Amino acid sequence: MTTGLHPGGTPQDPRPTGNHALPRQERGGHGAPHADNRTRSSVITARAAASFEPVGRSVATARSFVRDTLQGWGFADIVDDAVVLTSELVTNAVVHAGTAADVLCLRSDDGVRIEVADRYPEREIPLQGMAVNMGSPDSEGGRGLQLCAALANRWGVEYTPTQKQVWFQLELPERAVGTRTAGPALPADLLPLADGRVRVAVVQIDRTGAINAWNEDAEELFGYAAELVIGKPLTDLAAWPHTPGTSTGIVEALQLSRWEGTYGIRGANGRVTPVYASHLRVRDTGGEPSTVCLLVRDHERAVLQTPLRVSATDTTTSSEGHASDPFEVFIGSPAPDDLDGLLQRTVERARDMLDGDSAFLLLATDDETELEVRASTGLPSARQRFARVPVEAGPGRYGSARMPAVHEDLTVVPGAVPLLNGTGMRSVVTVPLKVEGRLTGSLGVAAEGPGRYSNEEALRLQFAADRIALAVESARLGELERLRRGSLSFLVEASDLLAGTLDRDQTLALMAQMTVPTLATWCAVYTIADQASDPYLSYVLHEDEERIDGLKALLSKISPPDPVPTPGARVWSAPAEAAHESALRTSMRSLGERATLSSGIGTTLATAAAVGGETVVLPLVARNRVIGMLTLGKPSDEHFRQEILELAEDLSRRAALALDNARLYSERTAISQSLQRSLLPPELPQIEGVEVEVIYRAAGEGNEVGGDFYDLFPIRDGAYGFAIGDVCGTGPEAAAVTGLARHALRLLAREGFTGPAVLERLNSAILDEGARSRFLTLLYGELWPQEDGSALLKVVCAGHPLPLRLRQDGTVEPAADPQPLLGVMDDLELYEQTITLDPGDVLLCVTDGVTERREGTRMLGDDGLADVLTTCTGLTAGAVAARIMRAVERFASDAPSDDMAILAMRVPGLQKD
Repeated sequence: MTTGLHPGGTPQDPRPTGNHALPRQERGGHGAPHADNRTRSSVITARAAASFEPVGRSVATARSFVRDTLQGWGFADIVDDAVVLTSELVTNAVVHAGTAADVLCLRSDDGVRIEVADRYPEREIPLQGMAVNMGSPDSEGGRGLQLCAALANRWGVEYTPTQKQVWFQLELPERAVGTRTAGPALPADLLPLADGRVRVAVVQIDRTGAINAWNEDAEELFGYAAELVIGKPLTDLAAWPHTPGTSTGIVEALQLSRWEGTYGIRGANGRVTPVYASHLRVRDTGGEPSTVCLLVRDHERAVLQTPLRVSATDTTTSSEGHASDPFEVFIGSPAPDDLDGLLQRTVERARDMLDGDSAFLLLATDDETELEVRASTGLPSARQRFARVPVEAGPGRYGSARMPAVHEDLTVVPGAVPLLNGTGMRSVVTVPLKVEGRLTGSLGVAAEGPGRYSNEEALRLQFAADRIALAVESARLGELERLRRGSLSFLVEASDLLAGTLDRDQTLALMAQMTVPTLATWCAVYTIADQASDPYLSYVLHEDEERIDGLKALLSKISPPDPVPTPGARVWSAPAEAAHESALRTSMRSLGERATLSSGIGTTLATAAAVGGETVVLPLVARNRVIGMLTLGKPSDEHFRQEILELAEDLSRRAALALDNARLYSERTAISQSLQRSLLPPELPQIEGVEVEVIYRAAGEGNEVGGDFYDLFPIRDGAYGFAIGDVCGTGPEAAAVTGLARHALRLLAREGFTGPAVLERLNSAILDEGARSRFLTLLYGELWPQEDGSALLKVVCAGHPLPLRLRQDGTVEPAADPQPLLGVMDDLELYEQTITLDPGDVLLCVTDGVTERREGTRMLGDDGLADVLTTCTGLTAGAVAARIMRAVERFASDAPSDDMAILAMRVPGLQKD
């Protein structure tokens, strides 16, 4: 809704002008057409305009707009007629015509003119002089013109190609000067109670909401001297009652032309004093607006409160006999703009209207088979939110929520209203809420005494229910649309998170964290390894971390839910029953021991409360197999709403697939790692007189073995073989050739073949692999530690990076000559070279993943490796290998793209005693 208020002046004519205006129909109080000259000649002193969207609740908002405007202008005597006429005309526009409505209020010296225009482009335009069809008095729509003819002093209809405008004028009744309202003479004992002196606080608020006047009675009532509060916002002192569904606050109330109501003022002693207030919006001679607030203590409200115009015995008929809107009687003004606030206000007004002890409102599910409790007052908390009852509770008329029902005494027919079982309510009246013949809900009022209600109360409640059903359904659809949009966003985010990991434990944690606390208070995930295994409790989460251990212990003691593949949520009562029994046993044992409540008892009771509400189980089904269950729970007396269960079901399907993918990935990773570990050499042997250190890094995530390999093994007494090689490529294909090479080297060396013979036979074995063969570079050698502390080595370097020898004086030199690589040619002529490592010397062997480490166009290379090795004089073999690896990693910022292996051997020399 958009509004505008323009006090004073003579505004332009709001009606369309120009050649496109069509003839208008004008009528007086008796339907005779005449010229409209009264309003045109009157001086317009103020105007207010508003636009209303084509939704059901706009009718109530339009009534509130007209009532507030006219009361602000001081036209309380004609408010009722204006509200009735506006209500009918706006209803015709937004409900029957389905278009927006524009309402314009014009104030003049002798009355008020209200114009209502709709924007229905296909409305039939009557010919000039053609009689206006007033419609049938018994029809649902079309009564607006009849009411205008009956209530307005003047009225008319104007047409343009794009809209129709109906206007009416109400004149102020003549009344004696000084008399506005009066009440009957009452005995002294019936007069309102007040203190010896009634204090009326006068507070003036400027345009910004700050206090600029504070009288002596305000000082006396609230304890603040004027100088302490002047200049401060009234909101700093006001304790506004934020009633659910009430959108108007203190700031909005101060902007209205007139307002009456109750709120609190925080006094100097810190206490809140309830006050009844009357606000009047004024302006000074300079045009500056301000608000004058008259405040009295709430129990003295009779001093300021405007007398009600509606009889207390008949809330549907005004004092002048005009029918008032039951929606307005129920909801008040302004109507709550959210569903929960609207429903709560409805049950409170229904209870008050029928003088009941409790009231409840239930909304129907989409299939109209169940009713869900959405609002209640005067009932235990267990009955309040999202509990479900069937629409057809029993045979006969009174067993169906589709028909009005009156039960004079529920003790005679126990279970007739399941919602009231065990509440002490004995008489109840229930009526359905229907929209276009479809059941949308049920409204009921109950009392503790029998025989409180009859068909007359049922008719009154049904009449009100019929008028609020459309507003309730509209608000429900709006809430459902917002919930569905939120659900889509939630599921998209959940899918992204679940797709971002293939770790099983992390997937379980994500499943629980996405449901708590968004969908449930606590969550438990059961997994099933295979069809022969029982469900296993894998993960437990509660929104209160202190409750997780107690919840896990409780669930571990009870049998898991059955792995039923049927989709949808099913109720599981075992946790609540087990928690209740555990708490009962603990309490009885404590009483038997005459002990005070210990922390253990407190934990047990807290756990019972945490799982005492509704618990549901959703199956986790992936690839036509139940792989687990997702269990969601609420604390005591709470239930799940149907939309949340549907969202949880969607989440469970996505989570089940993610969990099964994580399982498959884990299984394949375990198999791969097991096979890869079988290709690695066992623990390196200890060689007396020689230090050996190996560092190995396989490229690729999850790879433990690649195309690079190493080995060190005993050949015979006093002799050891060592090898370091590089198969072309990386990954599993290269690892297969790695396994062939490593095992063939061991076998051939132990058969007594020399180094060249071993490599020649390995070359033949690689070539025999055919299409699967890959060439490789290999450095193979045999090591003999000597008694003088040196070591003798015989090496063959087949296409591999040359080994580097570090002497004690810091010089670095190649320790072998390059020879042809393996896996390319059939006939190889290889030879071995003999090296003697003196005490303190180091032999460094690496694969090309080390020397070819790159950063842009730079490469570490053989020279760079030699430079690093020159800094390793005096270091142990382990320190040398670590420094080389550190230098390689620091050379470039990117992760290595090739496998790397480093084999360092050092001869420390003889140890002196």
